[in-house]
Amino acid sequence: MISRHRRAAALLITALAAVGPRATAAEKAATKANADRCGDRAATAVQKHYEGVRDVSARFEQTTIAVKLGASPSQPSVSRGRVALAKPGKMRWTYEEPEPSLVVSDGKTVWIYDPALREVSTLPASRGFLTGPAAQFLLGAGDMRRDFKVTAVTCSEAAAELELIPRQPATYEKVFLGVDPHTGDVHQTRIVDLLGNVATVEFREQRFNLAPAESEFRFEVPEGVKVIELGQ
Repeated sequence: MISRHRRAAALLITALAAVGPRATAAEKAATKANADRCGDRAATAVQKHYEGVRDVSARFEQTTIAVKLGASPSQPSVSRGRVALAKPGKMRWTYEEPEPSLVVSDGKTVWIYDPALREVSTLPASRGFLTGPAAQFLLGAGDMRRDFKVTAVTCSEAAAELELIPRQPATYEKVFLGVDPHTGDVHQTRIVDLLGNVATVEFREQRFNLAPAESEFRFEVPEGVKVIELGQ
């Protein structure tokens, strides 16, 4: 009996909610306009902040969900390490766990080193190689609004998420940035590639303008390591 009464009450609550107040078209338009203004301020803050940044170093946690042809997405894989990024287009992603690996670029060449296999793959940075997703475009890729269609997914005084869709053909479909709308700091990037794979990176302990040595962004091939040239 009690169970039946509870079910009846739940149905009544659901019915009342269904006929409850709905947002008018004007209210929806006002909400969207507020979100657009908030997102515009956040995008401006990001652009201004990173125009004044020469380099960034941080710890990162990367979560990757891969899509397999004809199958459900894979279980998320998580990796952690340190990253250094510098203008123009220089980067060093040092993966510490679960397996050590290294991705380095001097802005001209990208090296992808797998110590376990004793192999390093190389390719031209000009091919638009994007790793760790999308943080490096903040360090020298130009004007955000010129290069991307920018939309605020969520935006408040405390935090904002911006969706960036490239205006020109790219190796990825879209990028999402989790940002502080006041300082312009980017604390999260999420990239969706053309196959639907998703990689999310959380940045912690960010430090700016430390002027890392140029050697940080070069890779010397260790003796006995096989070199595989890609995209030449």
